[in-house]
Amino acid sequence: MTKKNLLALALAGIFGASAAHASIDLIAIGSLSGSSAGSFADLSGLTGTLENGLAANNLGGIGSGLAWAGGSTFIATPDRGPNATVWNASVDNTTSYIARFQTITMNLSATQDTTSIAGRTLAYTLTPTLTATTLLSSTTPLNYGAVTPANNTASLQYFTGRSDNFAPGLSTNPNNARLDPEGVRVSNDGKSVFVSDEYGPYVYQFDRATGQRLRSYDLPNTFAIANLSASGAAEIANNPTGRVTNKGMEGLAITPDGKTLVGFMQSPLAQDGGDGGRANRIVTIDVATGATHQYAYDNLVAGKTYNSSEILAVNDHEFLVLERDGKGLGDGSDAKMKAIYRVDLTGARDVSNLSGEADLLAAAPTKTQFLDLRAALIAMGIPAGQIPAKLEGLAFGEDIMVGGVKKHTLYVSNDNDFVPGAAGTNKFYVFSFTDQDLARVQLQSISPVPEPETYAMLLSGLGLIVAVARRRNRAAA
Repeated sequence: MTKKNLLALALAGIFGASAAHASIDLIAIGSLSGSSAGSFADLSGLTGTLENGLAANNLGGIGSGLAWAGGSTFIATPDRGPNATVWNASVDNTTSYIARFQTITMNLSATQDTTSIAGRTLAYTLTPTLTATTLLSSTTPLNYGAVTPANNTASLQYFTGRSDNFAPGLSTNPNNARLDPEGVRVSNDGKSVFVSDEYGPYVYQFDRATGQRLRSYDLPNTFAIANLSASGAAEIANNPTGRVTNKGMEGLAITPDGKTLVGFMQSPLAQDGGDGGRANRIVTIDVATGATHQYAYDNLVAGKTYNSSEILAVNDHEFLVLERDGKGLGDGSDAKMKAIYRVDLTGARDVSNLSGEADLLAAAPTKTQFLDLRAALIAMGIPAGQIPAKLEGLAFGEDIMVGGVKKHTLYVSNDNDFVPGAAGTNKFYVFSFTDQDLARVQLQSISPVPEPETYAMLLSGLGLIVAVARRRNRAAA
């Protein structure tokens, strides 16, 4: 076989569906439901009820965003709160649920008495434990609608999920109190968290210990809508440009060096085709300066377009993207498509000055499948109807040792929309891959570089460097 044919064979096999599926194993599943007299309660200390009658400290939806904070510690974000209970359609059934993030310890231990799913076994047991709840606030005044949080003070104002918390003007006004946290990442020093949102869209930096906002990152006005409404349907009908309501900045990544945030829209902007379109946008944000760049992403998979739920940095130019349908547990249907793709922005054109689907697609880099999540879960005996409809969080975790072999871990989480009766508990799926597994997809072994937080996978014969972030949390977890 010629060198040219060998190169073509290698390129065809990298991250291909069958090869990637063989390389990654589901090793554990854990869930977190809460307790306190049979209810699902977090550790916020909030009392009383929301407008829809649910508890203000309701625990749910925490797989909307997932970030590794070092060791066995993870940060998880619920979205704008419980709005599946019908109470007021004029605000899309949203409530004054205070925005927050949850701190979770993930205890991953080798299975002693083999965990079994439909006769198949999992090598590890995952025990998630909620250790803290942090409420998100501003030290400057915020714009509210009909309901102001009772916890507010003159110098501490809380963000909430209620859709009427805005003032006239562009939707990206950082003084608006409405916040729908979707993506979350931890700073390299462990002292702050970055959160992306769907309402603005916004990207905010919060103090990890207090939950107070430290900084707002400005996104280009092309992402904003000008005609705001508490009704999502009205916003969609009255805004020909900007983000699609409830399809804003769903995903957020941070590069291993901690210098760049990478936001990912859930669907194309209205001017680029809107919901159901192909031409999505990735936005990079310089953490120090706030400077932005934009890149195109093609949502098309096997002739259909899907929304994008998460983005995870492998290094400073390659990313894993979670795409999915809305089917599965919680939707009353069978999951049809849940998969992780790899995209490389090396050499990709900045599309900040482009608009419209055709121009964006012409600049979109190629994506390749990394893992067919649906197939992997079904292979472990989980029926398609029991796969969560909203798999939304991605995070790398600690390496583990199994029989003297190092394995790397990838965590996937779901958003159960605060309705465990319909969508199940907050679940965490842990996948592992080894150096030997990587060799099956033409990758050499992972080897440490001088900084222990970062590892590199070198593509055999092609010189492509794929670095997996291993940031050690130097702050107390």
